[in-house]
Amino acid sequence: MNTKSYVKGVGMTRFDYAQKPWWGYAYDASLDALKDAKLNIGDIDAIVFSGVSSAAGGEHQTHKVSLLSGLYKTNVPIIELPSVCGGGGVAFWTALRLLEDAEFKNILVLAGEKLVDNRAEVITDWILSAAERVIEQPEGLLFPVQNALVFQQYCKKYGGSHEDLELIAFKNHQNAVANPKAYYYKRPVTMEQIKNSPVVAEPLRLMDCSLSTNGGAAVVLTKEITDVEVIGSGFATDYILTYEREDLTHFLATQLAAQKAFKMAKLSPKDINVAEVHDAFTSVELISYEDLGFAEPGKGGELIRSGEINFGGKMPINVSGGLKAKGHPISATGLAQIYEITNQLRGACGERQVKDARIGLTHNIGGAGGSVTVHIFRHTK
Repeated sequence: MNTKSYVKGVGMTRFDYAQKPWWGYAYDASLDALKDAKLNIGDIDAIVFSGVSSAAGGEHQTHKVSLLSGLYKTNVPIIELPSVCGGGGVAFWTALRLLEDAEFKNILVLAGEKLVDNRAEVITDWILSAAERVIEQPEGLLFPVQNALVFQQYCKKYGGSHEDLELIAFKNHQNAVANPKAYYYKRPVTMEQIKNSPVVAEPLRLMDCSLSTNGGAAVVLTKEITDVEVIGSGFATDYILTYEREDLTHFLATQLAAQKAFKMAKLSPKDINVAEVHDAFTSVELISYEDLGFAEPGKGGELIRSGEINFGGKMPINVSGGLKAKGHPISATGLAQIYEITNQLRGACGERQVKDARIGLTHNIGGAGGSVTVHIFRHTK
């Protein structure tokens, strides 16, 4: 990117199960972001939106850009970019490229989901549309099973253990207790509850799986110099059929996106002070330590056992609670990660504030490593 880009405002709703439409979550988050940016909707030159929950249930809407035009009473370009769980990150990546055009100075990046609005089997079927449906799913390869098999292959090659995943779940739940936006805010979970939660797909248990919620998040990007600069941005994709991939133990798309982001930022993984890592499953967080360069292949377990990535450690990961305990409203997740990192770099996170946070990273995955974005941020003052 030739144009310097900055975060001017961020906003997000609490992740919950309130009976509010998807556009209501998006709208509320955007109002917070605009207020934070000290702008109004008339100052926005374009909107990039990501959201998929309206594809099911009673809020089915295939012309969301026009609905948003009416909602905001604006006629600026509005782009819709669904990329399932990675949608927020992809929308942000796209908005950064739009800022290269002289026509755009301020861009609102937006996501809103009312995920829990139907019977469980309907929602589950809808979520499964983000994976391969003809070959894999008839054999029972649902998302928990898919990720369980990846971790089985990882353990076979490197000797991983479920005890490491338990530490990840416990860390993220401890962090969420201090985050007012998280579903598990002030709802502590014990290690015993994690260990004794029911098996979903061996070796993954219920407490290894992220929590599907409703929610919205928004970011205002600008060319104007602010206190948070976007200094690295990477995006990569991979085959939807996991068995076609060369390495079944890691996500190549994360590795490629991270390499691009670090190269652009002219930094290395050791320069990161705080990170939000995609933890749809605890096994994904562990593998991502290695894919992002925070640990050598097969050494992710050593990193979580070291305590370095706990709150108060050398490089805390998922201080927000992560998808695991903050909640995972699909497309809103990637922008919620940016909300957290922006506030960490600003020193605005209260009791969960990471000391001396100057460089932050966000990592957002769509599907089982099928689309991945990595972004790096720097405090400018």
